[in-house]
Amino acid sequence: MNQDFEPRSGKSSTGNSGRISWQWPVIVLLTAVATGYSIWRPDSAGEARGEARADKRDQNPMAVSTASVKQGEMPIFLEGLGTVTPLRTVTLHSRVDGELVRVAFSEGQQVKQGEVLAEIDPRAFQVQLQQAQGQLLHDEALLKNAEIDLARYQTLLEQDSIAAQQVATQEALVKQYRGTVEVDRAQVENAKLQLSYTKITAPLSGRVGLRLVDQGNLVHANDSNGLMVITQLQPITVVFTLPEDRVQAVMQRWHAAGMLPIEAYDRAGQQRLAGGRLLALDNQIDPTTGTFKLKAQFDNTDKALFPNQFVNIKMKLDSLPTATLVPTAAIQQGAAGSFVYVVKDDNTVTVSAVKLGPGLAETVAVLEGLTPGQQVVIDGADKLREGGRVKVIPADGRPAANESPIQQADPS
Repeated sequence: MNQDFEPRSGKSSTGNSGRISWQWPVIVLLTAVATGYSIWRPDSAGEARGEARADKRDQNPMAVSTASVKQGEMPIFLEGLGTVTPLRTVTLHSRVDGELVRVAFSEGQQVKQGEVLAEIDPRAFQVQLQQAQGQLLHDEALLKNAEIDLARYQTLLEQDSIAAQQVATQEALVKQYRGTVEVDRAQVENAKLQLSYTKITAPLSGRVGLRLVDQGNLVHANDSNGLMVITQLQPITVVFTLPEDRVQAVMQRWHAAGMLPIEAYDRAGQQRLAGGRLLALDNQIDPTTGTFKLKAQFDNTDKALFPNQFVNIKMKLDSLPTATLVPTAAIQQGAAGSFVYVVKDDNTVTVSAVKLGPGLAETVAVLEGLTPGQQVVIDGADKLREGGRVKVIPADGRPAANESPIQQADPS
């Protein structure tokens, strides 16, 4: 029994050892494969889902608003910064000394040339005028008496009843009195002039500023502050600057046209204040700023321009009669320069590089890259790319009556 058992037992042990020796590598390999698959599968599944979402997004058109490329006139403007400058600003001073007895204007009042604005006590000057007139009467009487004596002496001289020397002396006396009378008349006119200075009148039509002296104060001809300031508002001018490289174009256009229209806008450049014309150009370029000064004149009938006001100036230099025009919102900027998205007939977009010309408000001229009649994207271009599908909606964001709403992208 023992002999039969031992051989079977020895054979079985040898077979099991062989099986174990080749099974362990297989088990290790399977374990590694299972581990790698468990690590790789989630990422692969996520990428697959991402690609599915991307493909689904590509199938859904992007909602955009478009505008047609048009053809029309595009004016060429030069823009500069300017300051409103009145043609004349006058500080009124008293020409005589005295008490200010009347102020005949209100602060900020619009006055006309020659209008009485203030009055100085005239009594002292009236007395001086009376004195001058009295002296004139006195000297005129002496002259008349001397002329009578001269006439009598000349008659006696003809009768040889008087010496010729006496006649010559009388003639000199008459001339002396005539000179005195002329001086007296000048004194009278001077007294009248001084009396007229007691009434201070407006030397020009314009707006009066704030009152500098109150009624009852003593004023003097040498006072530095003056009584009031009058500024002419109609017409009015604006001094503005342009870059020096524009001086030749402006000069040529000005000499050719004879008149260049000017428009003044507010500080923000949005509201048009007045229209006028170019009045003059400075005779030199400022080397510190590289600009040259120009002056424009405006009628300012509505008084929209105010002295020392800061304005933006637009000067029409020329125009493009048949320019290709697009909204400014359609222009995109990239590394290669300016471009637009053009919507094709199959509702896909293509990128078109453009060369821009002058612009005005919300419209810009395109020199190259577009033709009239094309549709360009003006809203919703942020996520577009070459060949992307789009669906056009009106600018207010609501779908057209014959169009269904844009299908929403899968949130997953």
